[in-house]
Amino acid sequence: MHIHILGICGTFMGGIAAIAKQAGYRVTGCDANVYPPMSTQLEAQGIELIEGFGPEQLELKPDIFVIGNVVSRGNLLMEEILNRNLPYTSGPQWLADMLLRDKWVLAVAGTHGKTTTSSMLAWILEYAGLNPGFLIGGVPQNFGISARLTESPFFVIEADEYDTAFFDKRSKFVHYSPRTAILNNLEFDHADIFADLIAIETQFHHLVRTVPGNGLIVNNGREDSLQRVLKRGCWTPVESFGCNDGWNIDADNSVTLHGEVQGTLHWELLGEHNRMNALAALAAARHTGVPVVQGLAALGEFKNVKRRMEVRGVVNGITVYDDFAHHPTAIDTTVVGLRHKVGATRILAVLEPRSNTMKLGVMKNALPGSLKDADLVFCYSANLGWDAAAALAPLRNKAVVEDDLGALIEKIATAAQPGDHILVMSNGGFGGIHEKLLKRLAR
Repeated sequence: MHIHILGICGTFMGGIAAIAKQAGYRVTGCDANVYPPMSTQLEAQGIELIEGFGPEQLELKPDIFVIGNVVSRGNLLMEEILNRNLPYTSGPQWLADMLLRDKWVLAVAGTHGKTTTSSMLAWILEYAGLNPGFLIGGVPQNFGISARLTESPFFVIEADEYDTAFFDKRSKFVHYSPRTAILNNLEFDHADIFADLIAIETQFHHLVRTVPGNGLIVNNGREDSLQRVLKRGCWTPVESFGCNDGWNIDADNSVTLHGEVQGTLHWELLGEHNRMNALAALAAARHTGVPVVQGLAALGEFKNVKRRMEVRGVVNGITVYDDFAHHPTAIDTTVVGLRHKVGATRILAVLEPRSNTMKLGVMKNALPGSLKDADLVFCYSANLGWDAAAALAPLRNKAVVEDDLGALIEKIATAAQPGDHILVMSNGGFGGIHEKLLKRLAR
């Protein structure tokens, strides 16, 4: 069977391409921006990539077109697919129908921490010898790839609440039919498609409705939004974490379940958010039969995910980090985690507000508070529909706003001193700022 993927270079669709290839399908694909690292990863697997969405791609005559949510009406190739009444489906639907139907799916949902928690969970199952398949929106460093298909019945998937496709406005995760579902947290995000928090809670309840009675929901007991979701109706056993009547962890990383000590977590990851992620992963893995003590041992060897507090280089005593944080809550927890690690040493936070929600300015008033623990803040303001300087004004002389990337790099490098930690945060490539900054610092 031959599938042609529109929007193949997105992390999710690229993951589908990889596991479809592993499953024996002929896979081709196209995108407006065919660039590394996804293009390199796909081409290494023998997947043919085409730049752009030209209608001539119909001559490939695939059995079905798999449509990513980056594609909208007006796309020339998509319009011809519709005009000719050719078969097409969404990425999540194709994945569910063709690859997940016979799997024990472990889905990780939440506003924050999906990638990290999915990676933890996949690694725990791997460590326990269960050889899971997975599709994750990042590259777990324990595996070195973002997606794989195995003969194992277990499949871990990062369950995104973003909409499925232009013709299916349900969240992606309603397609996956998980037997084990993690509800990690729930805040307002994706302002481009959701009107308010209640609209997102409705989609999460749609997910809850798909989990069978013999499954398990692992729920963040600290989140009022998730409690509202479950009160709408729940037909599945629930284990909560982050609370005394469920899974919990203390300041010494001692893990308890219903007040009984299960063991101690020994690792080097930073932040309360990662401790919560670990509890969720331990609970979900236990549902598959992995003992907690084995899960804790696995987490002791967990290497985190690329672009999660990843050190990109050290020059003249200045450390440059790359982090995916793109929502004020994630920015806050990332900065606080680094502060806990480095103590009083200076932190230079560098931010690109790039997500659709951030570009709309919905979260702009929360940014000063999320960056309060940084010593200096540098914001890249190109392509924003709001005044970043005005939004960051509460930070006073701590904040620098610049719409020219070269000028921003120069200002960061001029301000940096030996011993500083430069924390770069963006959910995109940020114009290759990491390497450019390291080269400038080396001068």
